[in-house]
Amino acid sequence: MTGPYARDAAVAARPHEGAPDREPMGRRAFLRAGTVAAAGATVVGLGAATPAAATTAHNRHDDRHGRRHQHHRRRGVVDLTHRFTTDFPTFTGVQPTRTTATTIADDGFYSQNWTFAEHTATHVDAPGHFAAGQPLVDELDPDDLVAPLVVIDIRRRARRDPNAEVTVGDLRRYERRRGRIPRGALVCMWSGWARKADDASEFLGGPAFPEYNFPGFGVEAAMWLARRRDVAGIGVDTTSLDPGNSTSFAVHNEFLATGRYGVENLANLGRVRGRRRTAVVGVVPWQDGSGGPCRVLAL
Repeated sequence: MTGPYARDAAVAARPHEGAPDREPMGRRAFLRAGTVAAAGATVVGLGAATPAAATTAHNRHDDRHGRRHQHHRRRGVVDLTHRFTTDFPTFTGVQPTRTTATTIADDGFYSQNWTFAEHTATHVDAPGHFAAGQPLVDELDPDDLVAPLVVIDIRRRARRDPNAEVTVGDLRRYERRRGRIPRGALVCMWSGWARKADDASEFLGGPAFPEYNFPGFGVEAAMWLARRRDVAGIGVDTTSLDPGNSTSFAVHNEFLATGRYGVENLANLGRVRGRRRTAVVGVVPWQDGSGGPCRVLAL
């Protein structure tokens, strides 16, 4: 960061002293000529809380935070996002890092420096992540990021088979019970895997790629949604759109090539199953981003 918040390397590397206790281009307008896969991003966040004023400030924050959440519960907003932490399991095994850049005690304001790969925690896969010439994250049509939410429950099969796939049969069964999947929807797999996210070995189902085991979309189902229902995107409560044992990444390669996006590492899908909801995918339009962390809310 430049300007008044710029810090030299010694300050940026300072340990977590004074930190809080807790850690448009549309789908069809394909004008890009290549794929850009940014290796990562550095973000400086501003917040509040240091030793001198921690108790009072935190109490005030907790009071406001509690009131806001009570209000959101009354409105029925459900957060489908995992907390972004340095130890959230990642597909590549490369973990985020953070350092305290400034403290209120020393600098008058609190901030952190973060370094992380784009595809970390709850995040979007832009079409250009796997498909050359398709939109990158800063070219996604905002209309596609506010979408009817559909949740496909495959938990029973996922308990028997850790590499279970969403099938066309699952989608047809959903439609028989709930009605036609709307055009422009975000269709999400609910496997129950989100509850495993605190344990990387459980969540990923193996020590490293290609030994992973977790559920995902079958390519036939993903392409059926693209061609037959014209959805905006698909989402999963696991770390990849493809099942963990996939080595071809067929869903990434074929579905994203249609100009649609994916969302990985969703949470709390059980709280919205069977209800009429609208998903809001709040992804930052990172410059030339192949994707990026996002806040997903169900309204």
